[in-house]
Amino acid sequence: MSEATGATPPRTRTPRPRRSVGRVPWWAYALLVLAAVVCLFPLYWMFVVATTDSATATEMPPEIVPGDNFFHLADLVFTTVPFLQSIANSVLVAGAIGVGHAVLCSLAGFAFAKLEFRGRNALFVIVVLTMTVPTQLAIIPQYLIISELGWVDTLQALIVPGLASAFGIFWMRQHLLTTLSDELMQAAWIDGANSWQIFWRIAFPIVRPAAFVLGLFGYVTAWNDFLWPFIVLKSPDTYTVQIAIKALQNNFAIDLGLAMAGSFLATLPLLVLFIFVGRRMVAGILDGAFKG
Repeated sequence: MSEATGATPPRTRTPRPRRSVGRVPWWAYALLVLAAVVCLFPLYWMFVVATTDSATATEMPPEIVPGDNFFHLADLVFTTVPFLQSIANSVLVAGAIGVGHAVLCSLAGFAFAKLEFRGRNALFVIVVLTMTVPTQLAIIPQYLIISELGWVDTLQALIVPGLASAFGIFWMRQHLLTTLSDELMQAAWIDGANSWQIFWRIAFPIVRPAAFVLGLFGYVTAWNDFLWPFIVLKSPDTYTVQIAIKALQNNFAIDLGLAMAGSFLATLPLLVLFIFVGRRMVAGILDGAFKG
């Protein structure tokens, strides 16, 4: 009938085959489980020793079942050193350093990435070169400066030198180069905004996920720092949590159960922190990984 009338038959659309999403193989899950076990086992072993005694750490085969001595050792930790005060000091120091990393490194990275001033490239090269200097070489001049300021045995001796880092400035500069467009900067200049307004209202909200991750890294680094607080702090009232753990050990013998109990108590605040901000941290890292 269609040939007689000359009409063409209607075309029928052939459905496109759907792309099947490949399933993750079983061995990938097995590797992830194995990696999780390897990473978590030191924490579990620390808890096992903290619930028994020092002899557990040297037994062969090792004991892998927790005991019932944790609360006794935890009470001994709090009575031996001012542990709660040390935790409060660590929260203050690490919190200030984390906020300083997030804001000051972002501000310096914004200046190096988007502002034009004389000597910008030379100053940035100097900042990057400071990452090649070992931390141990900077301790003596840093201590002399802190001593001249009268900050020995004070918490500001820990906070002020750690408010910014060369790595943080480099990271935020590279992030701002790829996320903040020059056209947006020029539009803000035309609207009458100054450099600080552009940074605080435009640049910083854009890089806030990366700044949050950087601040979290600074928080964890300050929490776990031992060498510099051990040199600067003298009195128990100013101890951070790592120095308090060191104070649990005497010069002749080490009670591993007591030390592990203190270490586990010092790790709990970080575990709680990562439970609440872990997903946001991963999102911030991935946000920086897919820019550009």
